Amino acid sequence: MTVDARYLKDWSGLTRGVPGEVHRPTTTDEVAALVRDADQQGRKITIQGGLTGLAGGAVPDDGDVVINMERMNRIESIDEVEGIMQVQAGATLQQVQEAAAEAGWFFPVDLGARGTCQVGGNAATNAGGTQVVRYGTMRDSVLGLEAVLPDGSVVTSLTRLVKNSSGLDLRYLFIGSEGTLGVITRLMLRLQPDPGAPATALVHVPDTASMALLLRHLKKTLGPQLTAYEFMSAQFLLRAKDLTGVSLPLSGDAPWSVLIQASGLAGMDPQVALESALEQALESGTISDCAVASSLSDAQKFWRLRECIPELLTALKPTVNFDCGLPWAEMSGFVTEVEAALKQKYPDAVHLFLGHLGDNNVHILTGPHGPSEWLDVEELVYSALRGRQGTISAEHGIGFLKKPFLGYTRSEGEIALLKRVKRALDPRNTLNPGRIVD
Repeated sequence: MTVDARYLKDWSGLTRGVPGEVHRPTTTDEVAALVRDADQQGRKITIQGGLTGLAGGAVPDDGDVVINMERMNRIESIDEVEGIMQVQAGATLQQVQEAAAEAGWFFPVDLGARGTCQVGGNAATNAGGTQVVRYGTMRDSVLGLEAVLPDGSVVTSLTRLVKNSSGLDLRYLFIGSEGTLGVITRLMLRLQPDPGAPATALVHVPDTASMALLLRHLKKTLGPQLTAYEFMSAQFLLRAKDLTGVSLPLSGDAPWSVLIQASGLAGMDPQVALESALEQALESGTISDCAVASSLSDAQKFWRLRECIPELLTALKPTVNFDCGLPWAEMSGFVTEVEAALKQKYPDAVHLFLGHLGDNNVHILTGPHGPSEWLDVEELVYSALRGRQGTISAEHGIGFLKKPFLGYTRSEGEIALLKRVKRALDPRNTLNPGRIVD
């Protein structure tokens, strides 16, 4: 059969082979039948969502059975009193956000790929995004789920309860498992009160140590009103300006900038609190300059700069992309060491740093790099994580691309247990084989 090229790779750019079949089911029963047949025939399955991943987890091998979830996209129900939504796994994040807003609620997980990524994939990788500092990761927004196991049986655990201490919480077997233990088909999502119109600011920061001091200051002064804290290197902002055509709101040179968002509740204005906190930071020298958005249009322009990742990936391709996590105290040394090493070894490439410091997450985009350089670039960055109590993946997952380096930040005992769980649930290695661990 002829396979549409869009099913052959994700945003990582990795390609591995041509699948034997591509299926786009519409119900859990259809998924279960496909999985059962493949498992009995000894065939391998690749599960696909919106194909926005950067770890190669949705990339099929030759002959694979691909199950793409894009047609399982229904918003099945919304409890407008309690703020709970039941959805199929193929619904896009933007669909969920818009449906929640129409019902007078708010779904807090937010990513730049919101129009394409699917909530089942968000759960499978435990996606984070820009508002983790207040609302947590995808794991914190999933109350229950339904999944098809590797033998084709269905486990339905669509609980609506926040508190449930009746044994192991089965949703955590599948959230973050990257489709290796089951195919998530439906989710019960926890919605939040509408936070109202946010206040947004972009500030200049003299160094990485000041970024941590500023974050501590904002968490103390704003408390739960702080919803986003996104840092960007000067080189990232300049590239973003050129690609988006958005003018930088601050002039002058600064090695780092931080995009800050504060929200209250509907009817509350967080602007005064944010401006007061930033005035204090200016007086203390923690920041060197700031611009507070005076309109929704201004705020959208600030965020447009931060969310131009797809354009950057295209402009610099082929890129090597990193999604590391570290304690605040380790961030400065890690960034300084890695940036110097990348510049020395790959002076002709562009190296961009950004991230969500509030949840210990730093992203690195470096390129262009030919495939022959990929492993060396990864070794350079991941080796700097050793001994820093970090992770090689804070929110994008492991997939194929990061698997060789999992032992850099997970212990031998942890990896052995991951393998035991995989063997117990998927003895024929049917679902997403080769991802995370062998």
